[in-house]
Amino acid sequence: MKAVHTNKAPQAIGPYSQGIIVNNLFYSSGQIPLTAEGDLIEGDVVEQTHQVFKNIQAVLEEAGASLDTVVKTTVFIKDMNDFPVINEVYSSYFAEHKPARSCVEVARLPKDVKIEMEVIALVK
Repeated sequence: MKAVHTNKAPQAIGPYSQGIIVNNLFYSSGQIPLTAEGDLIEGDVVEQTHQVFKNIQAVLEEAGASLDTVVKTTVFIKDMNDFPVINEVYSSYFAEHKPARSCVEVARLPKDVKIEMEVIALVK
């Protein structure tokens, strides 16, 4: 098992790693719309979703993976009414490659953000 750490994504705000590699699989922790410096993106759900993808790409890169090697995503959203716009942003990152996905509405997310996402990916 190997912990993944990059300064290109927000640091863990609790007792966990940004991600873990086990064998040839990378498991990310949930990424919320914080910048690498730890500043919260307080814009709309579109802006927050783009920041989440930026963070995911950073931890994937550090792990030796990419969006093209993601096999599963789990998306947590604050309001299912935002699903269509989140899905539009999501599909811009996963245009050709379409990993398995779960998406659930939750009562509350860390720092009251509108979206959190985690991924599982193959390490190259």
